[in-house]
Amino acid sequence: MCATLFVSGSGCANAQDKSSEELPKVYLLEEISSDNLIKIYEALGREATGKVAVKISTGEPGGNNFLQPALIAPLVQKVGGTIVECNTAYNGKRSTTEEHMKAAEDHGFTAIAPVDIMDAEGETALPVTGGKHLKEDFVGSHYPDYEFTIILSHFKGHAMGGFGGAIKNMSIGIASAGGKAWIHTAGKAKSDLWNHLPEQDHFLESMAEAAKAVADHCGDNILYISVANNLSVDCDCSSHPEDPRMGDIGILASLDPVALDRACTDLVRASEDHGKIHLIERIDSRHGMHTLEHAEAIGLGSQSYKLVRLD
Repeated sequence: MCATLFVSGSGCANAQDKSSEELPKVYLLEEISSDNLIKIYEALGREATGKVAVKISTGEPGGNNFLQPALIAPLVQKVGGTIVECNTAYNGKRSTTEEHMKAAEDHGFTAIAPVDIMDAEGETALPVTGGKHLKEDFVGSHYPDYEFTIILSHFKGHAMGGFGGAIKNMSIGIASAGGKAWIHTAGKAKSDLWNHLPEQDHFLESMAEAAKAVADHCGDNILYISVANNLSVDCDCSSHPEDPRMGDIGILASLDPVALDRACTDLVRASEDHGKIHLIERIDSRHGMHTLEHAEAIGLGSQSYKLVRLD
C-alpha cells in the first residue's frame, strides 16, 4: 500500500495533544468505482459479520444524485448486507412504507439486495449519554436486529444541516419518522416538526447526539464509508436538487465518523475547483461545522485525523 499521510487539526487542545499514531485514520481513494469501494472497506481492517445493515439514502423520487445501485452492489453483496432505511418526517414520496419501498424499487435498490424499512412496524429508543438536548434517540424497531452496521453515505450539501455525511446518515437516517422530527426539534416534538424548529445550533447538536446513541449501541460493530460525488448543495432528500457545481472528490472511509466528515469538508475547502464556493457557502451559512464541534465535545470522535491516500 502506497500511502501519503498528514494530520488535520481541529483547534481542540485534546486533539492536538494526540500523537500521530493515536489519531484516527481516514482513507482516501480518488477514483470512484465498485472495486475501490471494496478496497477501502478492506483497508479499514474491520470485517462486517453477522446480520449486516448497510445504511444508505434511497433518494427522494425526482432526484438522481444518490449513490447508484451499480456502484454499491458488489460491496453490499460481499458483506451479505441488507439495505436499511426509515421513513421520512416530511410529506414526500418516502413518508410511508409502501411509497418508500416503491422508491427503493424504482431506484434499483431492491434488485441488488434485501431492503428493510426499519420503522415499518414502529420504533424503539436508544439511550443518549452526555447530550444537552436528547436523552433518547428513536430508531426503527428493526434496527436492533442487526449485528453490524455499515454507514454508507453520499457526502453532499444539505438545506438544513449545511452538509450531509456520516453523522447525518447515522442519526437522522436511522431514526424513525418520529425520531427524525425529534432530532430536528431538539427533543421537543415527534410530529409537526416545522412548527417546533429550535435554534439552528440546537438542531445540529441533536444530530450529533443521536449519532452518538447509534455509535454507542454498535460499539466496534460499525464502520463508515462516504462517497464524495455529485456534490450538490442539496441533499438526496430533495426531489429537485440543484445540479453539482464542483467535481467529484473520491471515496473516503474511517472507523471515526467525526474524522470522516471533517476530512470530507477539508477536501472540499482544499479543492482547486472554483465551484466549491457554492458548497462551502451552504455549509457555513448553516453553521454546519458546529455539528462536528459538538460531536467531538461529547466523545463521538475526533476532528483531528491522519489522511491515508490509497491511490
